[in-house]
Amino acid sequence: MAAIKRSALGRGLDALITMEDVKTGGSSSISEIALSKIQPNPDQPRSMFEEETLEELATSIRSLGVIQPITLKEMGPDRYMIISGERRYRASLKAGLEEIPAYIKTAADENVVEMALIENIQREDLNSIEIALAYQKLIDNYALTQEKLSERVGKKRATIANYLRLLKLPAEIQVGLKDKKIDMGHARALISVQDPEVQLALYEQILQDGLSVRQVEELVRHAADVTSPETQETEKPRKKLLPEEYKMLKEHLSRFFHTKVDLSCNDKGKGKITIPFASEDELEKLIMLLDKLKR
Repeated sequence: MAAIKRSALGRGLDALITMEDVKTGGSSSISEIALSKIQPNPDQPRSMFEEETLEELATSIRSLGVIQPITLKEMGPDRYMIISGERRYRASLKAGLEEIPAYIKTAADENVVEMALIENIQREDLNSIEIALAYQKLIDNYALTQEKLSERVGKKRATIANYLRLLKLPAEIQVGLKDKKIDMGHARALISVQDPEVQLALYEQILQDGLSVRQVEELVRHAADVTSPETQETEKPRKKLLPEEYKMLKEHLSRFFHTKVDLSCNDKGKGKITIPFASEDELEKLIMLLDKLKR
C-alpha cells in the first residue's frame, strides 16, 4: 500500500521521505515542535529554495502530513535550530501547520552541527558556489585545514582547493555559476586570468557567444601568448596552425576586443595581428586591456 501511495504522489512524497535526511545517532528524542519555536540553520549550504518544489511538498504535507521528521538541535528553552529538513519546515509553513515532528538533538551531542553541514554538502543538488561557501564555513568555524576537510567530506584536497578558488572570482561570475549560466569548467578557465576586469570581459563573451570550455581555455591561452613579449622572445617557434585554427583565433580576438581584428601569417609562421581603433578613447581601452593581460 505504501508503494501505491508513493507512486501516485510521485516526486512530492519522494522529497518528503528522502530529502535532507541526516543520521540521528547520539542522544535524541522525537516530539511535535511548534514551528514558531524553530529557526533555520545559518550554516545551511543551500541558499535557494525553488517555490514550485516547495509548493509540491506543501500539497503532499496537507494530504499526508510530514512523513519523515526533521532534525533539530536544542538551543535553549523552547528554542530549536534546524539541523536537517529545512525544505520540510518551509513547506509545513506553507501548508499552514502549527507543529512538525522532529528529532531533538541535545546540547551534549558534540559536533552535531558540523556533521550535519558535512552531510548536507554531500547532497547532489547543491550548486558549485553553495558547496564552496560551505567548505569555507567549515574551515573558518572549525579551524580545519584543507587536508583535514578533505578527509571529513571524503573528497580529494585538490577538489576542495578548486571549489575554494571559485570564491575569488568577481561576484557577477559567481552568480552566473550559481544560476548555471556557466559551468565549473568555464569558471576554472577564468580563474587562471589574474585581472577581475579581464575575467568579466571573458565572462560576457561566454554568455554572448555560447563558448565551450575548450574555446574559453584556448582564448585565454592565445590572448596571453599574443600580448606577452617575454613569451614571444623566449618560447620556441610553435608548430604552424591550420587555417581553421587561425580563423577561430581571429574570431575569438575580434569578439574579445569588440572590434575587427586582422591576423596574417606566412609559410614560415611569421605574421602580425592588427587591432584597429576609431578614437583615442578606444585606443586607451585597448592599451589598458592589453596591459592587464600581461603576466
